[in-house]
Amino acid sequence: MSDTNDTNDAPEDWVNEIEVRGLIVGVFQENCWVIGNRRTREAICIDPGEQAEDIVHLAKDMGVQIKRIATSHGHLDHVLGIRGVQSATNADFLMHPHDLEVLRGAAEGAARFGMQVEQPPDPDHYIAEDDSIEVDGVKLSVIHTPGHTRGSVSFFGAGMLFSGDTLFRQSIGRTDLPGGDYAQEMNSILDKLLPLPDETLVLPGHMDQTTLGEERRQNPFILQALQQRGVQPGQRLGPGGLILPE
Repeated sequence: MSDTNDTNDAPEDWVNEIEVRGLIVGVFQENCWVIGNRRTREAICIDPGEQAEDIVHLAKDMGVQIKRIATSHGHLDHVLGIRGVQSATNADFLMHPHDLEVLRGAAEGAARFGMQVEQPPDPDHYIAEDDSIEVDGVKLSVIHTPGHTRGSVSFFGAGMLFSGDTLFRQSIGRTDLPGGDYAQEMNSILDKLLPLPDETLVLPGHMDQTTLGEERRQNPFILQALQQRGVQPGQRLGPGGLILPE
């Protein structure tokens, strides 16, 4: 993905300066995202799973400098490139505190897959619900979306949702790993993500991009969960499960 003209609580000229590029990294084929501002030349990197040198090169090709590193959760396929990106850019690393122990087990987990890697660093700062991650010209709101892990978060801004491993195209993140909770994940999706505009572009941690409108209409997990709540196809859920007009 390259440029976007979508808006969400940001001046139009600010949004038009944003460029987003994704890079599929590592043996787990994880999506790393770089969100930069062409005017200020500052950027946020989300989920640098591996291939730190390639991520830094991508930012250089975009003409931006990574100032913040944020991870959607602590699983090894989303964090193994953090140390390399941070060493090259001196960027701050931000994560939800509930996933600290998951993060600290990343190198040990990688060893079980035959990967010898250096342990990622601890976060420089912790993030929580309603926080913002900002660099000059880019601002992303933090949405705590537990279920895949206790500390899973999604990032929302400029009409884009970086959903990590919470929401995928016609699927959801697995909940059978330690800290996973299916009911909690569906509540996160229905109560925190679906109230966002249907045109919101979803940029997940794996696989292809989608929109919230497409997932509301076609995602079998969402359709089943909405049916269990007595919501008909086409109806919208607002905060707290309120049904909104179509």
